[in-house]
Amino acid sequence: MAARLRPARRLVYLYFRCLGQQMKAILAYEADFVVLLFSAAIVQLAGFAFIWTIFQRIPDINGWTFWQVVMMYALIFITEGVGSLFFEGTWWLSWLVYSGEFDQVLVRPVSPIVQVLAGRVGFNGLGNIVTGGVLMAIALTNVPIAWTPGRVLMLVVLILSAAMIRVALNLGTAAIAFWIRAPWSMVPMFVHQLGEFAKYPITIYSTAVQAVIVVAIPFAFVSFFPTAFIFGVDAWSLPGLLTPLVAVYCLFMAVTVFNIGLRRYESTGH
Repeated sequence: MAARLRPARRLVYLYFRCLGQQMKAILAYEADFVVLLFSAAIVQLAGFAFIWTIFQRIPDINGWTFWQVVMMYALIFITEGVGSLFFEGTWWLSWLVYSGEFDQVLVRPVSPIVQVLAGRVGFNGLGNIVTGGVLMAIALTNVPIAWTPGRVLMLVVLILSAAMIRVALNLGTAAIAFWIRAPWSMVPMFVHQLGEFAKYPITIYSTAVQAVIVVAIPFAFVSFFPTAFIFGVDAWSLPGLLTPLVAVYCLFMAVTVFNIGLRRYESTGH
């Protein structure tokens, strides 16, 4: 068993070593770090202020209360922050492929996926995580929930699974760079923007939109279904239990798409 786990441990070790070097480089410029941190927090708080203003005029959104929607916002902030802080490198894959710098990735004795994921650090993600964590804590304390050890554990599992889905979507869409040669592909940004739909209950959208964010690009499992499970919304809580399985599926598909694209990669030499 130990021998089987050794390759996985090595990948994790190499990932954090690569990430650590990127963090050292960024922290060398302290002013930039502080600006990134606070700018991210301010942007997210502006979004919170927007929904607060809406709920000052209406009691609920299609049956969903203010604090339930805040929970959805918080999950989007946290997962977006995890993707930026720890896996920002996915956003740079297009440039690596277009410029030919991806050749350097291939000659190193480290998994290309690990190198891509740890290739950049977005410290603005820390502001997103902190803001989302604070909003989540406030939301959970303002709604009566019968907490049990199992429910607490499930909350942790759902947050981790939601973050995995977000990262997998980033990686899978970034891999389009192997087919579309451009300095910056708009496909990852387009998919990223679809995450805005997940800040609100999916019940307010048409059937077509729901199909997209539940089945095609499952952002609903990042925020809506986990929120429904945690707050005990019976009509929608059951799909929340599928969030870990959806996360595994998304990660599997992202790695598969990346590896297929990797096999057709040809150095551009720009």
